[in-house]
Amino acid sequence: MLGRWWQQALRWVVVNDAPDEFEIRPAPDRLPGLLFVAVPESKTIKNRLHLDFRPDDQDLEVDRLLAMGAARVDIGQGERPWVVLADPEGNEFCVLGECSTQ
Repeated sequence: MLGRWWQQALRWVVVNDAPDEFEIRPAPDRLPGLLFVAVPESKTIKNRLHLDFRPDDQDLEVDRLLAMGAARVDIGQGERPWVVLADPEGNEFCVLGECSTQ
């Protein structure tokens, strides 16, 4: 399930693991969290939500996420100080460098 992938990617905790929804948070009593609910359709257009990671070490974080199953993607970004990746279901997100802003 995609929620488990994001839980590991963000290093958050699971607060709800029900058959119809999956919720993660930075800590059990800390909001906001992310709620994952399955939908019958697959992704067909640009993401409705885009997340940016701002790690201490961009290269190390990119390597970690790739090892977890992320993939590099080209969305026409050209030469930028951030790296565009996609989660296992194709949802794009960026890993920013030390001084990256979008």
